[in-house]
Parts: sequence; structure tokens; C-alpha cells
Amino acid sequence: MGCERWSAKLDGYLDGELVPAESAALAAHLRGCTECTVDLLERVQMKRCVQLAGKRYAPSAALRERITNKVTAKPPAGFRWRRLLLLPALVLLIAAVFLNGYMSRDRQAHASLYDELADLHVGALASSTPVDVVSSDRHTVKPWFQGKIPFTFNVPDLAGSDFTLVGGRVTYLAQIPGAHLIYQVRKHEISVFIFLNRNRDLRELPTRAFNARSFNTETWVQNGLRYFVVGDANPADIRALTRLLQDAG
Repeated sequence: MGCERWSAKLDGYLDGELVPAESAALAAHLRGCTECTVDLLERVQMKRCVQLAGKRYAPSAALRERITNKVTAKPPAGFRWRRLLLLPALVLLIAAVFLNGYMSRDRQAHASLYDELADLHVGALASSTPVDVVSSDRHTVKPWFQGKIPFTFNVPDLAGSDFTLVGGRVTYLAQIPGAHLIYQVRKHEISVFIFLNRNRDLRELPTRAFNARSFNTETWVQNGLRYFVVGDANPADIRALTRLLQDAG
């Protein structure tokens, strides 16, 4: 029991951390206790081995000097200027990466909208009832949408043109309600979609011709409405119908 008490103080005794009274008492105990003396000697040998190992790989004076010189050496005069000149380039690079990611996301969103429009166009034509109001009379088709969509629009007069109004139906693009008109020209069907231009993706959509799944497409904004003309008719017919709709608006 007494050895256990002193064994816990052996490291402190070797490191000179005990108070004088404890150090003297432990020394007296060691003179009469073989077990504690052997334990103390083993600890002494361990400390010496650790000290020798630490000194075995001590760096030379030359190595210390080289490291010190590199740490304390001042950068070349032009180094700081080069670093300052690189900063704007780094900022531009980060901005370019961010802008490219932003534009890529927008391109994907726009392509998704056109794909959805193409699906609406094909789905309506493949249906047994492509339109809900069947009439070539614009004065019949336009009033039919009243109360079904939150806006009104003008339907062009097709007299003297190659286009025929087939009819219309209510449709949805990205959960936005709108009007879907179908026109015919030389056995080709053309869809005209009209929505309020409030959705972010619609507002940021470029106003230009677009090709979606081989369908020719025109889009523009007029009187707060976003128009899409989609069909497999030739681009000249798409543009001609576009002008008729713009003039009517």
C-alpha cells in the first residue's frame, strides 16, 4: 500500500517537482524499498532514451541557417506587384464561373419551357378533341375564354391570309393558366400560346426565334402578355402568323 503511494510520485521526484519534505521522504523510502528503486531506475532509463532519440536527428547548424534565411527573406520587389495584378484576374475568373453557372441554369430553364410547349402542342394535336371551342370565327373563340383565364387578348382577322382558326382551349405552362389557339396553314397546325408575363422564367425569356424539338417557335411580349407561336410549318409561315397576332394586339 505504501509503494502505491510513492509510485505515483516517482515522475515528480525525477523532474524535481516535489516539495522538499516529500522529496526527502521519498528518498528515505527508496533506500529501503527494492521495488520502488527498480521502478525509478526504469523511468530514468526511459527518459534518457527519449533524450538521446531527440538529439540523434538534431538539424545541423547549416540547415538551421538555410531555413531561417528562407523564413525571414523578403519577397522580390516585383512579387507584391504581381500578386496585386493577379487579384483582378482572379476576381474576373470567379465572376465568369458564377455567370456561366447562372446562364447555364437559365438556358436549362428556358429549354425546359420550350420542351413543355412542344409537349402541349403535340399533345393537343394527338388528342381526339384538340380544342374545346371549335370555331373559325374569332368573335366566337375570344369570348369563350372569358372567366376561364385571368386576362383577355385579341384574335387577328385572317381575311386574305392563308391561315384558318381551328379553335381554342385553356392550357397550363409551369402551372400558369393561359390560352391555346390552333391555326391551320396548308395542312400544318400551328399552336399559339398566350400567358400573363408574370412568371420569372417567362419574364427573362429572350424574345427571339427558337427551335424546340424541330418545331419552329417565335415568342414576344405585348401588353403584359407573353406569346408563343409553335409549329412544324416553315419559318416564313410562323413569322407571318406572328405579325398578324402582333398587329391585332
